[in-house]
Amino acid sequence: MVLLTVTPSILEALQRVQDAPSKLQRGGEPSLNDVNIGAPISHGQIMDLWNLLKAGDHKEYSLEILLKGSRVYVPPPPPKPEPSDEYKALMARLRRDEEERAYDRMINPVPPMETFSQCFPSSAGMARAFAEANRPTRKEDMGDDDVTYDEVHRQLMLIFNFMVTILGVAATLWILARWWSTPARIFLTMGGSIIAGVAEVALYSGYVWHLGQAKKKDKTFKEVKEVVQTWVVGPEDKEAADKLIAIEGKESTAEDTNLRRRKK
Repeated sequence: MVLLTVTPSILEALQRVQDAPSKLQRGGEPSLNDVNIGAPISHGQIMDLWNLLKAGDHKEYSLEILLKGSRVYVPPPPPKPEPSDEYKALMARLRRDEEERAYDRMINPVPPMETFSQCFPSSAGMARAFAEANRPTRKEDMGDDDVTYDEVHRQLMLIFNFMVTILGVAATLWILARWWSTPARIFLTMGGSIIAGVAEVALYSGYVWHLGQAKKKDKTFKEVKEVVQTWVVGPEDKEAADKLIAIEGKESTAEDTNLRRRKK
């Protein structure tokens, strides 16, 4: 059974029909005695009221007019049960206990919580001393942020170049095969892109391999340092300053004797 709310038009129609509450009363349905706007009324009672209005030559009341503004009736929530005496006594005791605790906190305030710096006043100095003792002394210990940035930038540019090459090949093949069927163009484009990607990887792998081989070859050469010319400059022995000291295993040439002389 669907219950709706009484509208002003339904209330007016009930007043037009003589002895309407008794005629519309059914078993298990709400009573219409002393009904007000917003009171519950069943859908069947509204249909019976409409039929009575038609039989009584009140055709100005259509079913649409009667139902206009009506809503589904929602009964009000039941009233809360009265709390028991035990519940009232428990709540009173809890209130008294809370008042006693609040009064005790007021006359005996809790000391404020100490911060870490207050508990350990020397911690800041110890932290600065530890940082100073562990401060890097060499440039190599400062990290390789620049090297890492360059490596990441190189890798990103490499991936970007790969993508540009693959997309360029795919676009070129797609345009060149515009007269082919769509499946053939798709397979041709995918195949060309895969081949271009494999070729790019192969070329880059070969480039890296050649760089590794060149580095290994450079490591095999040992740098040999050899004294080519020596001379002595001093006020004690002027002749020794002008004379070239011969090196064992090498013969002096005219170029070796052409030395610049310091002016005093």
